[in-house]
Amino acid sequence: MNEQPNEIVHSAVAQSQKIDAIVIGHDALRQVPGLLRRHFKTSNVFLIADENTMAAAGNDLRQKLTESGFAVATHVFPGSPYLKGKVENADVFLTRLQARDGVPVSVGSGVINDLVKYAAFQVGKPYLSVATAASMDGYASAGSPLTQKGFKHTIPCAPPRVIVADLDIISDAPKTMSGWGYGDLAGKIPAGADWLIADALEIEKIDTVAWPLIQGNLRAWLSNPAGVVSGDASTSSDLFTGLVMAGIAMELYGGSRPASGAEHQSAHMWEMDGVEFGGLPVSHGTCVALGTLTILSLYEWLLAQDFQDLDAQRVVRHRRRLNDLAVEIRRRFTSPDIAEKTLQETGAKYIEDGPLRERIEHIKRIWPSLRRRIADYLIPFDEMKSMLETAGIVTDPAAVGIDRTYHRDTLIGSRLIRRRYTILDFLEETGRFDEAVDHVFSDSGRWA
Repeated sequence: MNEQPNEIVHSAVAQSQKIDAIVIGHDALRQVPGLLRRHFKTSNVFLIADENTMAAAGNDLRQKLTESGFAVATHVFPGSPYLKGKVENADVFLTRLQARDGVPVSVGSGVINDLVKYAAFQVGKPYLSVATAASMDGYASAGSPLTQKGFKHTIPCAPPRVIVADLDIISDAPKTMSGWGYGDLAGKIPAGADWLIADALEIEKIDTVAWPLIQGNLRAWLSNPAGVVSGDASTSSDLFTGLVMAGIAMELYGGSRPASGAEHQSAHMWEMDGVEFGGLPVSHGTCVALGTLTILSLYEWLLAQDFQDLDAQRVVRHRRRLNDLAVEIRRRFTSPDIAEKTLQETGAKYIEDGPLRERIEHIKRIWPSLRRRIADYLIPFDEMKSMLETAGIVTDPAAVGIDRTYHRDTLIGSRLIRRRYTILDFLEETGRFDEAVDHVFSDSGRWA
C-alpha cells in the first residue's frame, strides 16, 4: 500500500463531520465498551443483529458489554430466510428503538448496517457499527440503499459515529462475503471513468477531496485478490479500509458519485427485480462485479471509436425524445411508483436540442485527450475479469441466473433509472448507445 491503513483512515476521519472513530485491528471488539463510553456517554445499548452475526460477533460483544456494566437489549433477526434491505424490515424494530434509551449497535454487514442506519436516523440517535465482514462499502456512507415501494434508492442518513472492524472476525467471515466486498470495491473503477467523462463535459466536476480518498489507493487495495480467498489478514485490512474510505468520500462529497456509476445502475436493476439463484438473492457485491464487467465491455467498445465524424444535426434529428423515453419507461417498469421515480430521474438529465448540439461539438474537440485519459485510467476487461475470478467472484451472469437476453435488456433499462451522468448517457447522447449494446452482445462480443 502507499500508506498505512490506520494513517489513511485517521486522515479521512479527521475530515468527516459525522464519524468520530474507525477502529480496524486484531481483537478490536474488546474496545467497544470504551468507545461507547467515550463517544456516546452511555451504559445502555440496543444491539441489532441476525442469528448468523450474533454467532460471529454478537454473543461475544454482548458478554463483553455486560461484564463492563452495560444494560444490553437485543433484536435478533432469523438467520434464514435471507434478510432483505427493505424499509419494512427496519420498521420491525424501529418503534422499540425509539422507546428505548439505549444507543443502537449494529452487528453485521450490509443489510443489518443499512437497516440500523436508517432506523437510527429516523429516531435521531447516533449509532455504533460492528462489522462482521468486508462485504460492501456502506459502513461509513451517509445513506442506506434500501428498497421502498419496490424502488431501490439511497435514503440519506447519518453514518455511524463509530465503526469497529475486528480483523479476527473479518478474516474469518465466509470467503464469498469477502468476495462481495472485493466486487463492490472493483466497481469504483468504472465509476471513476464515468466521473472522468462527467468532469470533461463540465457536468459534474471531479472533487479534489473525495476523488483521492478512493482513487489514490484503489489499485493497491485491489492488488491481492488471492488474499481474499485465503482470508489473509493484511488483505482483509486493505479491503475494509478501501470500503470505508468509499463511504467517507461519499459523505464528504454529499452524494454517492465518488463510489457509484453505471455499474451500480446495472446492479440496481437486478436487485429491484429481486434476482435470485439457488433460492437466495444474488448479493449486491456480485451484482456490482457483474455490472463492472458489463460497463467495462462498453468502455472497451467506446475507446475504439473515433468521434470526429459525429454529425450533431443528424444525432439530434434521430435522438430519442423525452416522450419516447417516457413510453419506454412505462413499458419497462410496470409499477406506477417505480415508473414515476424513473421518469423524474430521466427527466432531470435530459437536455434540449440546442445544448445537445453544443455538447456534441465539445465531445468532438476533447475526445482524443479524453480517450487517452480514460484508457490510462481503466483496468481492462480481461484483467478485471481475472482479478474477480481470483477473488472467488462469479464473472458469468448465467451462473447466477442472468441469461443473455435479460442481461441485455436490463443494461438498456439501466440508463433510465439515475440522473447521474455515466457512459450510458454519453453513448445515448452521441447516438451510439444501440450500436454499442448490439456489439457487446453480438456473437463476437464480450457477452456472446
